[in-house]
Amino acid sequence: MSGCESEFLPAGPSAGRWPLPLSNGEREMSSNKEQRSAVFVILFALITILILYSSNSASEVFHYGSLRGRSRRPINLRKWSITDGYVPVLGNKTLPSRCHQCVIVTSSSHLLGTKLGPEIERAECTIRMNDAPTTGYSADVGNKTTFRVVAHSSVFRVLRRPQEFVNRTPETVFIFWGPPNKMQKPQGSLVRVIQRAGLVFPNMEAYTVSPGRMRQFDDLFRGETGKDREKSHSWLSTGWFTMVIAVELCDHVHVYGMVPPDYCR
Repeated sequence: MSGCESEFLPAGPSAGRWPLPLSNGEREMSSNKEQRSAVFVILFALITILILYSSNSASEVFHYGSLRGRSRRPINLRKWSITDGYVPVLGNKTLPSRCHQCVIVTSSSHLLGTKLGPEIERAECTIRMNDAPTTGYSADVGNKTTFRVVAHSSVFRVLRRPQEFVNRTPETVFIFWGPPNKMQKPQGSLVRVIQRAGLVFPNMEAYTVSPGRMRQFDDLFRGETGKDREKSHSWLSTGWFTMVIAVELCDHVHVYGMVPPDYCR
């Protein structure tokens, strides 16, 4: 070979350094690296697409109210049976089932000094709770009492003052509520105590909330809050019961003395 021909030889490594063919193991390692690289590229592309989509839709408004309306319709309390819900303590009377206009007078002190008594007196039906008095406060809270909703824990406080709660307004209808194990317990049944009071005061018209209606109240609470009352170890207040009973019995309800939502903050 002439010297000038050597100039056209391909450049390469020095003698003994030409690459050798890859073994099977080396080929598999190279293939695995390529596959991992491809997977990484695909994942990166997907993440990028998701980020771009989220940023574009961040300003969209989701109407939770419409979803809530589709998943659950409000319960019509007026379709609940009055006869099944309230049991007369004595006799076979039926709870008066309808008032056109009702006012609820809460047991708070927010009405003191308001002089709203005459306005409250003009309502067709007036609903009060537990042992909230009217004597000495009629200028602010009125005196008329159509319904008085009494919790099991307030039964004795009410019955110990018959001149205030029974004889003062003989037209008052009492609605006593409580869990069945409190109202119907074998020893010291509150229902029996109320029955004895009804015998002493014949003008006293009283009803107890039936166990079936109590279960309906529990179902209503779970539907409104998403919480099971028994599992959450909570109990419903007399104010809650009174509001539900008022919606059930009245066409229009006006509440006096309700504390604002942030009162206890």
